[in-house]
Amino acid sequence: MASRPGFLTDWPWTPLGSFKYLVLAPLVIDSIYSYATLRDHDKLLVVALMVWRIVHSQAWISFSRYRTAKGTTRIVNKSIEFEQVDRERTWDDQIIFNTIIVYLVKAYVIRNNPVPFWRLDGVVLTVLLHAGPVEFIYYWFHRALHHHYLYSRYHSHHHSSIVTEPITSVVHPFAEHIGYTLILGIPLITCLLCGTVSVASLFLYLTYIDFMNNLGHCNFELIPKPFFSLFPPLKFICYTPSFHSLHHTQFRTNYSLFMPMYDYIYGTNDKCSDSLYETSLEKEEEKPDAIHLTHLTSLDSIYQLRLGFASLSSHPLSSRCYLLLMRPFTLILSFILTSFSSRTFVFERNRFRDLTIHSHLLPKFSSHYISQQCKKSINKMIETAIIEANKKGVKVMSLGLLNQGEELNGYGEMYVRKHPKLKIRIVDGSSLAAEVVVHSIPVGTREVLFRGQVTKVARAIVIYLCQNGIKVMVLREEEHCMLAGYLGGHCKENLVLTTNYSPMIWLVGDGLSREEQEMATKGTRFLPFSQFPPTQLRKDCFYHTTPAMIIPDSAQNIDSCENWLGRRVMSAWRVGGIVHALEGWEEHECGLDGPVVNPPRVWEAALRNGFKPLVLPSVETKGLSNGY
Repeated sequence: MASRPGFLTDWPWTPLGSFKYLVLAPLVIDSIYSYATLRDHDKLLVVALMVWRIVHSQAWISFSRYRTAKGTTRIVNKSIEFEQVDRERTWDDQIIFNTIIVYLVKAYVIRNNPVPFWRLDGVVLTVLLHAGPVEFIYYWFHRALHHHYLYSRYHSHHHSSIVTEPITSVVHPFAEHIGYTLILGIPLITCLLCGTVSVASLFLYLTYIDFMNNLGHCNFELIPKPFFSLFPPLKFICYTPSFHSLHHTQFRTNYSLFMPMYDYIYGTNDKCSDSLYETSLEKEEEKPDAIHLTHLTSLDSIYQLRLGFASLSSHPLSSRCYLLLMRPFTLILSFILTSFSSRTFVFERNRFRDLTIHSHLLPKFSSHYISQQCKKSINKMIETAIIEANKKGVKVMSLGLLNQGEELNGYGEMYVRKHPKLKIRIVDGSSLAAEVVVHSIPVGTREVLFRGQVTKVARAIVIYLCQNGIKVMVLREEEHCMLAGYLGGHCKENLVLTTNYSPMIWLVGDGLSREEQEMATKGTRFLPFSQFPPTQLRKDCFYHTTPAMIIPDSAQNIDSCENWLGRRVMSAWRVGGIVHALEGWEEHECGLDGPVVNPPRVWEAALRNGFKPLVLPSVETKGLSNGY
């Protein structure tokens, strides 16, 4: 929002929120009907143009975020946060607006008159009018927007984004977009009046505008030096991302649309344009200090990737009714990701103090980890990722979600045994996950109910509780036998096989059934110790998140949510790897029998580095270390 919002700041369909595309429903229905009844085929081209523009822009968004995560040729070394993501979620409003205008022109001006697919004179006229009147008028309109009166009411909204990405290019108040539409529409209106308009000129011109807009707002340099050295005058008729980036950092220079010549003519070109262009091209791919390796969970989890839709990845993974409408697209994209990608790839880059932390995706869903046929290929992909990271000098690799499964690789121990000379440290994060759960149990608790798969984390929690005199009541005999095998002496007395569902604190993992939840007493607090949260069936009970911590304010470039966790919250397994790197510890933390070594050290280190525990819903909790 601008610092002092002016008239027509909000878009007309703002109250509709995520359902704003409903305003196009009459247009789409009429276009389909006109095509089906052979009345007017050209109306459907308006819908096709809209879809093409959305796909084109989204391709730029994904490409830009991937390149930004890698760090190659980065221009501005600052971060994007949730505030910018929320502000820029309206990037497609201008496509809706332009679609309505084109449709109205077609329906009420051109009507049923056929529009030719190609007219050379119309294309030439469009090019000349853009290079002349459009660029000239835009330059002075843009300078006017930087006058304090208009800037505070409108254009400051756009300049709130110091670090730009493709969607930044079209994030403006509604009134400002009306002005841009009038200016950029000059070539098309002229062609229409002259009778030289064509389908090709419309598609090509709007694609050119979108292409250049997106290119200029990337936070990395794209155009190679030979592009200008072979033909130096191109410097005046084609801008670069670094050229426009200076406009967002300096504000009073580089006003041109796509052709910098007017900045050179009127003396507003930034003197650092050439040097920034050259230094940006010289920046090599950034080497991370630590990598967190995760994977896809449910079908809709593809929308949690920062490479996709920012407005979706910036909120916790949950069931959204409108995602059902996107299910065909979801299935296609999921098939492409899992079938044609055989390597892990970076999708997010964060900064913690002086460390760079990358998140890499193994392109498989949770269901693939159940299949015996897939386990071999998954292990191969993880092993390859570890070896490549080791060669690059990465210090820590943390294994998230099912990448550390006991049956898959023994909590990562398989890789350490196979490659004993690894310099990179493998971290499964179990120590911190166990500590997070232990410190979530309210002070004064005397008994807890255990139900779920017996994992490394579960074992550590139960051992700690039994050693501290807290009764752990177990519902299933097989789980009781497994846990009893890890306890000795008097501690076994605190592990009780029971049919009593009355304890108010439940430690739950994978395998908790619906029937068992229904047996819980009203007000029961479910504390998950697994990577995946239980289904929340009881509205009269409290559900804590899976083991996680709030990240410190100093952490940078945090603009997406990790699966089902809230904003600026990370899973304990991921935090465990970050803490390992921050502390510079030299040992591995992986394997069935390996560190649960001194878990309090990991907890204390996490707190010391600014990570904070989450609080139980409606209950202020303290760690057991404060009460026992």
